[in-house]
Amino acid sequence: MLIVGALGALLFNLFLLPYMVSSPYFENFEFVKYFKDGNIIVNKTDQIYIQENIAIQNAIEKVKKSIVAIQSAKLGLASGMVVTSDGLVVTLASVIPASGNFTVFLQGQQVSFTVVKIDAKNNLALIKIDKNNLPTVGFANTDEIKLGQRVFLAMPTSTKADNWIANEGIVRQISQDAVQTTISENSVLLGSPLFNTTGELVGMGATGKDGKIFAASISKIQALLGL
Repeated sequence: MLIVGALGALLFNLFLLPYMVSSPYFENFEFVKYFKDGNIIVNKTDQIYIQENIAIQNAIEKVKKSIVAIQSAKLGLASGMVVTSDGLVVTLASVIPASGNFTVFLQGQQVSFTVVKIDAKNNLALIKIDKNNLPTVGFANTDEIKLGQRVFLAMPTSTKADNWIANEGIVRQISQDAVQTTISENSVLLGSPLFNTTGELVGMGATGKDGKIFAASISKIQALLGL
């Protein structure tokens, strides 16, 4: 029946429809009038193009207010991530000088802080800045982090937070302790948070020996926070 129906439609389009359109007898038929006017649409197809880069741009704007700049004479500029509204900040232990001589900036303003915890084994550190009611971003669900998923890093390139740098790539490997990416960077993005395209935290970024960015896993960050 499918073949018969298709054959009937083909014969109608090839022979009957042209005759109806050209014959004066059918010119007052609504079907023919609509067809001549171009008002009949068969099998309309909508093509929708999704620009993933727009999603990343929007996510960067979303997370900017939750990223801190960490400045030290020895290590230069690094960054961290506000994870609670009362001022807890996660960063890498390797960006905290042993002397404790560094400054922290949020949205271009220097803030007072205390170092709460250093987890040298997992290269993570927890800082408490003297601020409340801060904007935060959610943690990505570890079960939803997949190979090939697009991720990005972002951080200010000055303590004034008037200039930013970003880089993006995909997840190339996942382990219990870390998320490996295809992002190539140098130490300028040290301690930069790793996000998915919706602006959820995927991990804290560091540069591996191969120059690729990897991030301490969400589970390690949650353990640092006692969650």
